[in-house]
Amino acid sequence: MKPINVGLLGIGTVGGGTFTVLKRNENEITRRAGRAIRISVVADKNMALAQQVVGESARITDNAFSVVSDPDVDVIVELIGGYGVAKELVLKAIENGKHVVTANKALLATHGTEIFAAAQKKGVMVAFEAAVAGGIPIIKAVREGLSANRIQWIAGIINGTTNFILSEMRDKGLPFAEVLKEAQRLGYAEADPTFDIEGVDAAHKITILSALAFGVPVQFDKVHVEGISKLEAADIKYAEQLGYRIKLLGVTRRKANGIELRVHPTLIPSKRLIANVEGAMNAVLVQGDAVGSTLYYGKGAGAEPTASAVIADLVDVTRMLTADPNNRVPHLAFQPDAMADTPILPMSEVETAYYLRLRVEDKPGVLADVTRILADQAISIDALLQREPTEGETDIIILTHICIEKQADAAIEKIEALPAVKARVTRLRMEELNG
Repeated sequence: MKPINVGLLGIGTVGGGTFTVLKRNENEITRRAGRAIRISVVADKNMALAQQVVGESARITDNAFSVVSDPDVDVIVELIGGYGVAKELVLKAIENGKHVVTANKALLATHGTEIFAAAQKKGVMVAFEAAVAGGIPIIKAVREGLSANRIQWIAGIINGTTNFILSEMRDKGLPFAEVLKEAQRLGYAEADPTFDIEGVDAAHKITILSALAFGVPVQFDKVHVEGISKLEAADIKYAEQLGYRIKLLGVTRRKANGIELRVHPTLIPSKRLIANVEGAMNAVLVQGDAVGSTLYYGKGAGAEPTASAVIADLVDVTRMLTADPNNRVPHLAFQPDAMADTPILPMSEVETAYYLRLRVEDKPGVLADVTRILADQAISIDALLQREPTEGETDIIILTHICIEKQADAAIEKIEALPAVKARVTRLRMEELNG
């Protein structure tokens, strides 16, 4: 049977890994797919690098648009990244009747609705397992493996850079800036780490997972995003003393009045498996009504782990080439005409528990004032920790029960107005993640 010809756009870390794994496991992959899958052409601006990686195995060009228009190419693998030229190339490939495999979470989180609609109209597939959590097959699990379930929530550590930084801050008691430099030295963080440390990368990924879980359009503009750059080592230490660990979580949850969609540092009980995911590893916890909690753990980035997901998509596309387009697995799990318009809740309507750290004067009555303000907002206290005073001031750490965010906002505003409160209140959200 004629091999599937793949046009590979981008021969960087993941592109090189894809080429290497496809070559190394060629026989095994062919046995699984039912026919050979070969990269016939590679497009990259750095043609010397491409030549070094692929040798004589594939044609090399610096013109990606010529690849998406090549009649001999069956599938386009887009590994360029970003929103600009990558979007043009993907839409042009679809227009030319080519299937697309992409690892581009930013593109799908912002323009996925348009891209999937174009693919549906043209009868081609857009596969994107590698866009979320690297080598962990979380897209297939949510879209197919859990299709019997009414998914209730998903919570994920889906950015390895931030997880490495938080692990190091906890283990070594070092400040954020110092650990970030070490992460950059070791190659875990980019020279410009903004997308990672400010939560944008995780927000792209949880946007995609939310769409898959609840059958809604991708809506990146509705995600609440907070990163870890302002997180202090003291809060990691206090959380540990209270039996919690802090992780940057992407959370999406089905509620009666809409869907929560948020990324922020989160206290998780230390006894939860996901709280013990350390270093640059990823983990995603999915709660379904039938299956209960399922946890998916593994490498969320890297050349070969991500290549594993890219090639799995190529195998899927190869198997489904001859299937009636209407009988393929829908891009976002639900049939296109059955997508819901459930609203994404504003952060003010989110319900969660809170960790509050207050720097206050060490004098009688302060705690009574604070607890009165919380009570006025119907916020009850779960635990309280008061540190030994130094130079007439002390830290008070309060853990609350679940309340609505706007209640917490109102309480914090009033607490900060107290004369005895000497700094902005540090507020972190908490999730039990116990199903």
